[in-house]
Amino acid sequence: MEMGIYALFFLTTAVVILSPGPAAIAVASQGAGSGMKYAIFGVVGVAAANAVFFILSALGIASLLIASDVIFGVIKWSGVAYLTYLGLSAIFSKSGALQVSAAAPQSRAKLFVKGFVIEIANPKALLYFAAILPQFLDVSKSFLLQIMIMGVTTIFLDLISYSLYAYLGERLTKGAVKDWIITLINRVAGGALLYAGIRIAVV
Repeated sequence: MEMGIYALFFLTTAVVILSPGPAAIAVASQGAGSGMKYAIFGVVGVAAANAVFFILSALGIASLLIASDVIFGVIKWSGVAYLTYLGLSAIFSKSGALQVSAAAPQSRAKLFVKGFVIEIANPKALLYFAAILPQFLDVSKSFLLQIMIMGVTTIFLDLISYSLYAYLGERLTKGAVKDWIITLINRVAGGALLYAGIRIAVV
């Protein structure tokens, strides 16, 4: 995998993961209610769900890429449209969109299951892997190696990003994070997603 392609994959995946969604709000709520120490189990649950999505998507994508240029084109432009949608949604989201409230502390197992179920039931997560992943694969090179690199990278970014949300959840309940900070994060994330969409469109 070329470094330029990997860098774009890293940026795109990081920004998509950082964009507030059901999983982010869930782990932030866990951080608010149970603390960072316990919320980590919810974070691992989200990462585990994404690992399942990654494997399922990867198994089907190889044959699609090799079989038809038309199918690849459809997947490519679906990915561009999805990134554009995510980017505009983030840019125009309301200030302080990430609102969480403290909940009763839960067991580690329940936190893990909650994180896993929320992410595995999120159709946008599957859409991301099905529509975005193919853009970064080179069928002339080792498919397995590329999948392993992107898989490990994705899980790493999941753990880092959602841990940050768990921490923010803890801080939000104490009034330590201002609305304008969340707004700024949304604007920057939205711009980065639009940039990634443009880059993919011109490939």
